[in-house]
Amino acid sequence: MKTKIIGFIGGGNMATSLISGLISSGHPSAKIWVADIDSDKLQLLRESMAINTTQDNTEIISVADVVVLAVKPQMLKTIAKTIAERVSQKQPLLVSIAAGINQDSLSHWLGEDCAIVRCMPNTPALVQSGATGLHANNNVSTAQRDLAENILRAVGITLWVDDENLMDTVTAVSGSGPAYFLLLMEAMEQSAMDLGLDMHAAQLLVQQTALGAAKIALESSESAQQLRHRVTSPGGTTEQAIAIFQAGNFQQLVGSAIKAAYDRSIEMSLQLGEH
Repeated sequence: MKTKIIGFIGGGNMATSLISGLISSGHPSAKIWVADIDSDKLQLLRESMAINTTQDNTEIISVADVVVLAVKPQMLKTIAKTIAERVSQKQPLLVSIAAGINQDSLSHWLGEDCAIVRCMPNTPALVQSGATGLHANNNVSTAQRDLAENILRAVGITLWVDDENLMDTVTAVSGSGPAYFLLLMEAMEQSAMDLGLDMHAAQLLVQQTALGAAKIALESSESAQQLRHRVTSPGGTTEQAIAIFQAGNFQQLVGSAIKAAYDRSIEMSLQLGEH
């Protein structure tokens, strides 16, 4: 891994987070390259992380063993067509973190023989606490799978799916999921303030409670349902709150929301992946 040259096309927040995670895990900064049209952004990356930078996407293809496509989904088709010839010549591993772009579209734009890993990271990757779903096409070797996994593992956990269609589920659950928890936190904070706490106290209590609940779930072998029952004493305050949630069809509402995100993910793939 540490001998491989990793190139990024796009130097935005997710790319910066991945680069930071890679360097923190011991990958040499001299073996990391970034291409971006924003010269100021490149200068900042070069000065803060001592990595190599360029404004030429084809230079990244020429030097890198693995290329992370970290641009906005709407830009990927245009960029892919400008690098396709060089990709065909060099045949690097391609790792796409562009939401909504499926592998058929990537192969159509970049070449049917390309080794492509499609990833769906989420925003907690920005603080090295991400969850990333990955899917590899049939051209990806075992060694290349390991390489892609190690890159994304630098910012959190990774999970492979065998069926690319499941990436839409990953998008709906973990890709969009942080916003769901933040919405609940927002509502809890407002309720706390309505009941007398000041903003600072409400935010601190809610944030630490959310962190603690996630930590319990991560460190336990029990399901979320089992853990919830453990902290819900009969006749107590928690039971009263849970009863209100359930009376409002909370679980059905969550299911409907995630299904809506899932449907939109499929719709975006069709829109953004047009040939």
